[in-house]
Amino acid sequence: MTLMVMLMILRDENYKPLKEAFETLEKEGFKVIPLPMPSKLEIPERRLPASYANFYIGNSCVLLPVFNDSKDKLAIEILQKCFSTRKIIPIYARDLVYGFGGIHCVMQQQPK
Repeated sequence: MTLMVMLMILRDENYKPLKEAFETLEKEGFKVIPLPMPSKLEIPERRLPASYANFYIGNSCVLLPVFNDSKDKLAIEILQKCFSTRKIIPIYARDLVYGFGGIHCVMQQQPK
């Protein structure tokens, strides 16, 4: 099984738990594909949960959250290699993460 994990800079408070998760998954035999982490997005009240891993896989495309960040292009390239038969569609997602959601989260609800 292949999994994607986020790689962050050493001084970020999320670095240690993500590194431990990465190492555990590799030790258990998973193929782990590293994704970059967008730069920290904060508002006065909190840190926003920005992540390229909150993408949605459709039949012919992958909807990828982007953040107008220097690492957006790298995330697009990595996902395109992983999903070579699908079009990667970047979607600006700062407003979604402001509400603690993302592309994948939005796609989970079905109206009644």
